[in-house]
Amino acid sequence: MASRQGNQGKQSNTEQKLASNVLGLFESTIMGIAGSAPAYSIAATTVTLAVTVGLFGPGELFYSGIAMFGVVVAFHYMGKVRQNAGATYIWVRNALHPILGYLAGWSLVTASIIFGLVSTVPASTSLLSLFTNNDKIISNVHWTTLIGAAIFIFMVAIIAYGIKFTAKAQVIMTVAELGLLWIFDVLALLHHPHAHKFSWNWFSFSQIKSYSIPDNVVGTASSFDPKYVVATGLSAILIGAVSGAFFYWGWDVTANLNEETKEGDTNAGKGGIFGIFFVFFTFLFTLIAINMVLSDATLSSSGSILSDFAAVIVPGWFGKFIVVSVLLSTVATIETQMIQVTRTLFSMGRDYSMPSSFGNVHKKFQTPWNATIFTTVFVLLFFIGSQFIKSVNDIAQAGVAAIGIQICFYYALASISVIVLYCRHLTRNIQTFFMVGVWPALSGLFLIAVLIKVIPTLSHLALWVGVGTVAIGVIPMSIYWWQGADYFKRPTSEERHAQLP
Repeated sequence: MASRQGNQGKQSNTEQKLASNVLGLFESTIMGIAGSAPAYSIAATTVTLAVTVGLFGPGELFYSGIAMFGVVVAFHYMGKVRQNAGATYIWVRNALHPILGYLAGWSLVTASIIFGLVSTVPASTSLLSLFTNNDKIISNVHWTTLIGAAIFIFMVAIIAYGIKFTAKAQVIMTVAELGLLWIFDVLALLHHPHAHKFSWNWFSFSQIKSYSIPDNVVGTASSFDPKYVVATGLSAILIGAVSGAFFYWGWDVTANLNEETKEGDTNAGKGGIFGIFFVFFTFLFTLIAINMVLSDATLSSSGSILSDFAAVIVPGWFGKFIVVSVLLSTVATIETQMIQVTRTLFSMGRDYSMPSSFGNVHKKFQTPWNATIFTTVFVLLFFIGSQFIKSVNDIAQAGVAAIGIQICFYYALASISVIVLYCRHLTRNIQTFFMVGVWPALSGLFLIAVLIKVIPTLSHLALWVGVGTVAIGVIPMSIYWWQGADYFKRPTSEERHAQLP
């Protein structure tokens, strides 16, 4: 390892601090909801879910949600140990090993950047569809690129201006998004006739039935090898859980904001828990409503599932309001994913495990300015390239499925980490044993099983994007380890073992 000579102070750039005591429990909860992006997740992933498990979609999200709650609980307890904008990046390092911690943080960064690429187009097309029915304009690459880039830059400007202003914008967007979505859900339950009557079999393992992948389905579904997708029972559940992970992913932005949250040791974790409760209810409510309203053919091949859903319930101009929900959701989640990237890179820069400039904050706004600029330029260049260069676009589309791998990877590591951190306290009482030990352990094992089952089903491109982008993290990790960053030193006993009050 390289000498530390001339490298003084590289154990931590502690003088660089984010704005503190800005977010309360309410704002943290809103961030958790916005991070999971209910309307966007439903619009982007429901067809993939239907292709994989048929009408079992509500059941898949129910059981995936139970597993996700175990991860949420793990984050809540780890947040009590140490507040750090890097969250998983530092917690996994302390509990398991610096290599695993670094790759966990890197996985979050790559997943969020890939998401920023693939979600910008839906935002621009949704906005265009509000003002015109002309498919040529809506699908025009020049218009979608221009508007998508403008939306992205606008959201980055809000983030850079300060977390207080960002939180206010999120409250407005998220309340409007959920309100519109719930209105259509209620109307769907009252709508007659229904394509399917509600059935408890939608939650039964024995009733899982996969569809084959239609040629016109793109994104996550097309990133699976069709010969592996038609499955039943546990196989279908595990494959479908990749979509389930994508549905729920993003709530952990509350953990990345723990340094900026009032009483961050408790409120950041509670915000994630409360946010997931709202998201869990919304997903089940909406997927049940969609199952009842739409036919099998539409479920397995729709190019715009929520628009088709709204058109059946309320034909005409009013149905377009559901597009507003999708647009608000997409914009909100682009914002939260950028927060996760910039806060994680800020923590890495502060630890000198990435360029130290990432660990600097703007003097006035107290936001990670350099990390924000770097991420913005990188995403914009790749986004514009993906619209005009087919090979780049293929990589971006494969990235949708790749995100699922990366989510399962770093969530599984987090679930295992909380058990290691609190291993001395697991037998204190039944509640601690279950909440800190059993539940996260089962969630972690479930996510590992998903990885083992799903990776062989991915197309070669999706596999290369999903695993390859994580593997690239070994390069900067090796460089900064060789340079002597203290992050890569063996965790001390105090770091590895947390105290439970």
